[in-house]
Amino acid sequence: MILRSTFLKLLGAAGLAATVPGMTDATAAPKMRTRPIPKTGEALPVIGLGTWLGFDVGGSEDERAPLRNVLKNLFAGGGTVIDSSPMYGNAEDVSGDLLKYINAHKKSFLATKVWTNGRQSGIDQMAQSFRYMQTDVMDLMQIHNLLDWDTHLKTLRAMKEKGTIRYIGITHYTSGALNDLADVIEREPIDFVQMAYSIGVRDAEERLLPVAAKKGVAVLVNRPYEGGDLFGSVRGKKLPAWVKEFDCQSWGQFYLKFILSHPAVSCVIPGTSKPHHMLDNLGAGYGRLPDQAQRAKMLSFFKDL
Repeated sequence: MILRSTFLKLLGAAGLAATVPGMTDATAAPKMRTRPIPKTGEALPVIGLGTWLGFDVGGSEDERAPLRNVLKNLFAGGGTVIDSSPMYGNAEDVSGDLLKYINAHKKSFLATKVWTNGRQSGIDQMAQSFRYMQTDVMDLMQIHNLLDWDTHLKTLRAMKEKGTIRYIGITHYTSGALNDLADVIEREPIDFVQMAYSIGVRDAEERLLPVAAKKGVAVLVNRPYEGGDLFGSVRGKKLPAWVKEFDCQSWGQFYLKFILSHPAVSCVIPGTSKPHHMLDNLGAGYGRLPDQAQRAKMLSFFKDL
């Protein structure tokens, strides 16, 4: 297991502080775990960043400076995925500005969404997203909450063929929509599906995750902490000693590593506006993941909290 002090020295020039287990060569920076995007084999780092709430800020330095450091930490730790939406207020615009400020567009896997009714309204909204995020090519364009999905899917296919988007996705955040998501990816050539999944909300295991694996669809996971509610059940409690078996050093990593231990999951995108939380999230992408026996132990422990 990597020592905290070793990693601090490696990243000290960037002013970072993190506990990232799993480095075996102390002379080189650690490499975050990746998983292949099934449709292409492209390697995707398993920890990314969601921008809901946290990146919906104004233009002041006090508001934006921490977010610049969130992004710097994301890239320094090996992450690339930044997920946004027109639904998230100023998040797309802020993300684009900050990426330009730190000259990091080329390091990013940019994902956003179309969230409106009607073909032309969707085209117009996506054009605005490109302008806000300051890119000519969007890595992933998703249909947010399946809103008018059949209309937008035709547009996205044309955009993908043209080369203005690289991957097509669909999303939802409620358990009630999981079967709808599964129905779509069973019938349509979709590259990504995004949904909520956590140690406490495991409905996706019943059908959606198996269907995604069968159809070769990459999986992005939102709400891994259930909006922060999961931390309430462990507040003031110490991590059990056995989590060292899979290189876990915080409750956040406990929850993220549980999600990543499902083989169908490609990337988890917890949202944060705090640089130190970004660092802690990144730690889940390093070192060992729970095996099936350890995963069962985590579930049993969580149910007894």
